[in-house]
Amino acid sequence: MDVLKIAAFSDGNTGGNPAGVLISDILPDAADMQLLAAQVGFSETAFAAPEGDGWRVRYFSPETEVPFCGHATIALGAALVRQFGDGVFPLTLNQASITVEGFRDGVNVAAALQSPPTRSKPASPELISEALALFGYTSSDLDPAIPPALIHGGADHLVLALKSRQALAAMRYDLKAGQALMRREGLVTILLAYAETPRLFHTRNPFASGGVYEDPATGASTAAFAGYLRDFGWPHGGAIDIVQGEDMGMRSRLHADIPPTPGSSIRVSGTARMMDEA
Repeated sequence: MDVLKIAAFSDGNTGGNPAGVLISDILPDAADMQLLAAQVGFSETAFAAPEGDGWRVRYFSPETEVPFCGHATIALGAALVRQFGDGVFPLTLNQASITVEGFRDGVNVAAALQSPPTRSKPASPELISEALALFGYTSSDLDPAIPPALIHGGADHLVLALKSRQALAAMRYDLKAGQALMRREGLVTILLAYAETPRLFHTRNPFASGGVYEDPATGASTAAFAGYLRDFGWPHGGAIDIVQGEDMGMRSRLHADIPPTPGSSIRVSGTARMMDEA
């Protein structure tokens, strides 16, 4: 099966988060998709097959299926543009219906997804303490302007906002311990964020639930985070930009447009580049 390898949310012709994309007439069996995702080895592989006027899509990490993945959706949008030309493509996921829009932008493709609805709620003190201990942080490392929260934009995440870029760069944790915590709590990732300005954030995304230490660009958590900022009245001005992957040497750029309606879909956009297929 011809799996395309595409880096989503690239920084020009570099960086981005690699994703596998398989477009086929019908979706393979779940066990075969899981095996293929493990063989590809990227944090996510998207599988798509025609259904009605759109596409049925499922996402697999090397170890588990996830309900929604932003960077793999952007990669899928780039693959669909490559095959069918510029357009807006309806996608049916396991738990939601969304769209991805793509168009050629020079040698790369620009793409934008409309996330599932967003929601957020406070995180328990016990979960916050356990997550801080996982990364070797204390409550004094947290930015009091952005309280820890459970956030959702198609998948569940915990967000911890840090008050210094140095603390973000120092992130370390034990993969097995992180995996146990995230799977027990139903978290796809834990989002660590630093606000350089009200509209520019630096983030890191441990993805231990899927057997991946860290993702260099995470569209699902960006959508969830943007929705959370809207929920508690952060002065986002209608949009935020995120730099992610910098501490991994895979600088990535994500943009989120935030409409005013509570809970409404977030538009997450960026560029995607085709990777060399060895």
